[in-house]
Amino acid sequence: MIPIKDITNYLEQWAPLCYQEDYDNSGLLVGDPHQTVTGVLICLDVTEAVIEEAVHTGCNLIIAHHPLIFPAIKNITKSTHKGRCIMQAIKHDITIYAMHTNLDNVATGINGHMATRLNLQQQCVLQPKSSTLQRLTVYVPLASVDVVRDALHAAGAGNIGNYTHCSFRTTGTGTFQPNDVANPTIGHKGTLEQVEEYKLEVIFPTYLSKHIIQAMQKAHPYEEVAYLIQPLGNQNHQVGGGMIGDLETALDTHAFLVYLKDTMQLQHIRHSVPNHNNIKRVALCGGAGISLLPEALKNGADAFITADVKYHNFCDAAEKILLVDIGHYESEVGMKQLLHSNLSEQYKTIRLLISQSTSNPVCYFC
Repeated sequence: MIPIKDITNYLEQWAPLCYQEDYDNSGLLVGDPHQTVTGVLICLDVTEAVIEEAVHTGCNLIIAHHPLIFPAIKNITKSTHKGRCIMQAIKHDITIYAMHTNLDNVATGINGHMATRLNLQQQCVLQPKSSTLQRLTVYVPLASVDVVRDALHAAGAGNIGNYTHCSFRTTGTGTFQPNDVANPTIGHKGTLEQVEEYKLEVIFPTYLSKHIIQAMQKAHPYEEVAYLIQPLGNQNHQVGGGMIGDLETALDTHAFLVYLKDTMQLQHIRHSVPNHNNIKRVALCGGAGISLLPEALKNGADAFITADVKYHNFCDAAEKILLVDIGHYESEVGMKQLLHSNLSEQYKTIRLLISQSTSNPVCYFC
């Protein structure tokens, strides 16, 4: 008996909601998170066909990429597609949850999935976010430093890129004088104490702040813990827009486009005029990612793959980079398999279904 909230909590550990863009509306949109899950249906867009599919298959949780309520709506009526979807979801006790730009902005999300499908080597986030990290400094008596450090690591502190259990410590002398109502671990009431302590420092994601502090206070031996939390302006190379990496072997433009079309199972590709350079370094961003073109150029990309590219964007890219538009739906539909694989590893007893409804609003006449 697994409540829906357990699944959404797990998803938010993978792609925290605080990583979504300011304009976005990811998270719980419709329904009761305390219901017991009967099945999960994964889709790119919530449509009436998807709602019917959920009802037919007995799934009471729909996980979508694109938020159904986005932008804000002023009414819920049968006169609109969104209104009909919401009304049907509520009627059938179906919960709707969206993972949008928060899933875009984690290295293991949609862009990372696309980069892996293309077998890009040395993958990294194209435009890392800043101001998503904090530093904790805490003062610990020598005998307890390993216990406190291990508790912080277990709570999620000390991860930097490909490294875990990162910390720094220096020794010094701490002073304190317990008052009459104190219950000191070390020393005596009314007596000034001098204790050799470690200054222990770790870095952690801002969204874990409350959890980190709780773990620290639980493991620390002192009645009153002296600590400091500081926001950092450092870039977080595990969070941000797009991905970049290298092909194993450089390809000419034609061979690269054929490889891209086959690998991503595309019907149609739009691209800028080839500049006759071989393609080795590839940047990409699922969905409408043209704003990252300057980052792709700055990072030496030979090609940039995205969607919703305008005429003048192709003009701007001329002679600088191969700009490729593979379609919005086509660039993001892989999220269905990504979520299914991720959830399958975590939940062995829940029915996890990939929606068979095609929600691509763009049709091609070839």
